[in-house]
Amino acid sequence: MFSKKVRIAFQALLIILAVVACGILGVFLGYNYVMSQTKRFDMLDKSMAEGQLVIDETTPGSVMLVIETGDNTPAIAEKLKDEGLIENEVIYVMMSKLNGFDGGYLAGTHFLTRDLTYDEIMYILCQEPKVTRVTFPEGMTYIQVKKALKNAGLTFDESELDEYMNSSNMFVNYSFVSDVEANPERDFVLNGYLFPDTYDFDMNADADAIIRTFLRNMEVKLQPDYYERAKKLGMTMDEVMTLASLIQSETTDEKDMLFISAVFHNRLKSNDPSMRLLGSCASINFLREKDGLPSVWAATSADIMRESPYNTYKFEGLPPGPICMPGVDAIQAALYPEPNVNYLYFCATGINGGTAFAVTYEEHQKNIELYSQNWVDGGPVFEDDSLEDEDLE
Repeated sequence: MFSKKVRIAFQALLIILAVVACGILGVFLGYNYVMSQTKRFDMLDKSMAEGQLVIDETTPGSVMLVIETGDNTPAIAEKLKDEGLIENEVIYVMMSKLNGFDGGYLAGTHFLTRDLTYDEIMYILCQEPKVTRVTFPEGMTYIQVKKALKNAGLTFDESELDEYMNSSNMFVNYSFVSDVEANPERDFVLNGYLFPDTYDFDMNADADAIIRTFLRNMEVKLQPDYYERAKKLGMTMDEVMTLASLIQSETTDEKDMLFISAVFHNRLKSNDPSMRLLGSCASINFLREKDGLPSVWAATSADIMRESPYNTYKFEGLPPGPICMPGVDAIQAALYPEPNVNYLYFCATGINGGTAFAVTYEEHQKNIELYSQNWVDGGPVFEDDSLEDEDLE
């Protein structure tokens, strides 16, 4: 008969052997799981590369799932369950941890179908969310920017975007925004600062995310030496942006921008009050667009009488803020006008976007007579067939 000590030792040995066996079994099972997981994920990678696992809003039976910033795995599992994409939230959360997906889900808009496995859902939700690429040409107005965003399929609230455009206090982390002076006559505080470029937006991006996407790019584009140059000109950066928006709206020709800038600078520095009336039809077309009216080549008598600080035919100096989204060329032109130029007038030639410049009003009138026939094909130059004395264009 075994002694008590022998029995205890034997039992201990059995326990040790059992633990070792379990460990070996665990390692074996774990190894097999990892290998099978690697194989599954390799298949998912291949399916994604071959387009078999690419799902978007056009896929029959697709379900849109929006992961908000800050959503954790249980919150995502709840959304999946609510949409009928999974049956058990607890299992999904556990599998997320086992598969290493927990904490890897990307915020944004994703599309799924109800025939996907849990692995496939996890894999897709860790991929970059669905984005919509939108290109904004230089010179777009805020009205046109909103329209382009809507046409691209973004689902933002337009009134909320308007509100955020006037909420500069929410974006003071961008230095150029904090430098914009409050002006109750300004159309939108951030008008002019939605830098024209190509962007990728989440289709469900809210107003804050949309505006910050533009402003991040603008902060990169406004180089430090621009501020030094503006100071040398006796201008704030916001005044430079306002001038750049007028230049951008007048021409797309990089060389002409420099001369148009020189004209505006010359008039702004003039001691003659009539010269400080910039007379830019771009500012008139800005007001006409707000009223739902088409653009004109030159201001009508009714336009010139508009009671608006944006009417550069009636109010001296720059308007209260930018009228469009200027590009780099226009900003640089505003900062570095063509030197040693004494032009005070310009008008469109109507040929390949060209511009004719003049020193005197008489020269300007001759240019108008020469080129006005090109302004409107087969129609009158002005809506009321009258030329105004102080028309720049």
